Amino acid sequence: MKACPQCKLKYPTDKTTCFVDGAVLVEIQDPRIGTTVAGRYLIEDVIGEGGMATVYRAKHRVSDRHVAIKVMNPTLAKNSVIQERFRREAKAAQKIAHPNIIEILEQGETGEGSLYLVMELLEGETLADVVEHGRVPLERTLRILIQVARALARAHDLEVIHRDLKPENIFLARMPDGSEIVKLLDFGIARSMQDVRLTGSGEVFGTPQYMAPERITSTEAGPAADLYALGIMAFEMLAGRLPFQAHDVATWFLKHMKEAPPSVRQFDPDLPEALDELVHELLAKDPSDRPVDAHKVHNDLVAAATALGVHLPVEASDDVVSSHVPSTSERTAVDRWKRRLEVFELMLMRAYPQNRPAELVQVLSQIKSKLGDLAEVGASSSAVQRELEGAEARGREGRQRLGHAVHALGVDASRAREDAKAADSTIAAQTAEVSRLAEDFLAGHEKAVYWEGRSGFMEPYAQLSAAYRALADLVDAWLEAKRALQTATKTAEAKRAEVSDLEFQIQTLRGALAGKEEAIEKEVAEGNRQLRELGERADGLETELLELATRFCSPLRARPELGALFTKLENVAA
Repeated sequence: MKACPQCKLKYPTDKTTCFVDGAVLVEIQDPRIGTTVAGRYLIEDVIGEGGMATVYRAKHRVSDRHVAIKVMNPTLAKNSVIQERFRREAKAAQKIAHPNIIEILEQGETGEGSLYLVMELLEGETLADVVEHGRVPLERTLRILIQVARALARAHDLEVIHRDLKPENIFLARMPDGSEIVKLLDFGIARSMQDVRLTGSGEVFGTPQYMAPERITSTEAGPAADLYALGIMAFEMLAGRLPFQAHDVATWFLKHMKEAPPSVRQFDPDLPEALDELVHELLAKDPSDRPVDAHKVHNDLVAAATALGVHLPVEASDDVVSSHVPSTSERTAVDRWKRRLEVFELMLMRAYPQNRPAELVQVLSQIKSKLGDLAEVGASSSAVQRELEGAEARGREGRQRLGHAVHALGVDASRAREDAKAADSTIAAQTAEVSRLAEDFLAGHEKAVYWEGRSGFMEPYAQLSAAYRALADLVDAWLEAKRALQTATKTAEAKRAEVSDLEFQIQTLRGALAGKEEAIEKEVAEGNRQLRELGERADGLETELLELATRFCSPLRARPELGALFTKLENVAA
């Protein structure tokens, strides 16, 4: 693929000059730039590169809306495990459908066999860019953490664990009104709790600095592992450094498993004690000692922010930053070629007021014919695109509606889990109290037996009377403690039953979501197939139009009276 260095118009590799300005074409470094993905996404530039994939800026040919496209490295195309992880990223993010999680529009496979994801295009920076400069102001930290907790709550409610939560995967998107919305990125190694395990024996995936102890020893770690990573990031933002320091992976792992984290207030004594306690709880070595779920973390963060008078981030609507909103731009391929045709006609009239060369008239006629064909393809593409957007809208609406229902149940389940955890703590305390009183009773009984022996039941000793009274008090206390333990046990059982009931309702909603997704996926797949075929036809027509435009413009370029028209042609080149 080549491009004009002046007007940036893209050409096939066999072309040498630009028909617009006559400039010598240059090779595009990345061969994908200028090509079309899925028949409708024109790749324009590279946004970022990594070992697994490259992310491009692209433009939808029908709506002219910009998107981001993540294309897997071709060298990994034959690795079935990595391919499945790549597909999982799309499925996980689409399944969650939350405003604080990047929107995946579609997934597929390029002509050469590389997998791709089409995502909403975001402007802003990652949290990694921010923490590079040290401590993050408390208000901004709380606003970021609250939004990450919201995203995790939805993901965990739908049984999706991120497993690689880190600042690089937290994107701070700048909105037109100047506000900042958090977007959780990269579910490439995310794992549904219902997925078949993909990791091989002994494999550990994730980033060592943010990896929970149970992630190091087992790939079966649950949602609490994401909460641990959130705690590491919270510490890093508040303290300006990580809680642990190491120079190699093994030392990182050892510190996560064995070393107690310092208090974050050690680095900023002005931080609220409640926030310090929350971070400490998130960094607990035992998952059961961490908050019961992300809903609880969210509530605690909101409470901390409210106590400080921090302006809470607005809970973004589900369609915020949506790439599905129809574009108001009219600069589609057909529109551009129509404007070029108008310029071509003016060129011919100005250069040859009379006796126009038959060859140029014929080329212009061919351009008109090809443009008619392109317009028909464009109309068909627009019709299919509208149907596809309708299917996608129904899918989003269904995901959002069920997501809201799951969220409501998840909040209730979170409260029930917290109550059950508190009841379990009460049971533990009451069990210890019952054991202590039982031991005290035995000691008291031994004392009474001693004085019974001394009295031989022949003398009324005062010590025997005191021992009997103390023993009666101990029995009363023991009995009361036993009743309290039974009450706590019943409360815990009721709360666990409530959690089970709510989780069953959530599971039912997940099943309904899966059924709807399957139906929508088939409809979307058919629409994508049609658009891909129409896009390939459009690509062919545009290549023919470029060839005809070059033939038309070449003999006219030397005519000075057409200079202004060639300049006008440049304005519609891109």
